[in-house]
Amino acid sequence: VSFSAESLFGFDRAEVRPEGKAALDGFSRELAGAQFEQIMVEGHTDRLGSDDYNQKLSTERADAVKAYLVNQGRLDGSKITAVGKSEGTPVTKAEDCKGQRATPTLTACLQPDRRVDVEVNATR
Repeated sequence: VSFSAESLFGFDRAEVRPEGKAALDGFSRELAGAQFEQIMVEGHTDRLGSDDYNQKLSTERADAVKAYLVNQGRLDGSKITAVGKSEGTPVTKAEDCKGQRATPTLTACLQPDRRVDVEVNATR
């Protein structure tokens, strides 16, 4: 399951937005009744910003989603791992999103890279 940062987070932010909360609420409802062994939450960023900054931001995003799933979704936090993956696994191609400065066009093009991926191992 992949959640877009556009719905979960504002640009350069790690606080879950109301639209993101609604998406996570739906995700939690889908997990109701499932026996899950492990949930992996991975935070990602685009390539803008320093490596250290992007690592910190991606970790904060993953932690925010984990906290929401535990506190609001009532999922078992001991079975949820949150990690930041920085900008290391983009879904956009460099040739499609040209430039290094945070222009509105480049920011919009890189939006798919700013995401949180959630992998669930569960049975019903």
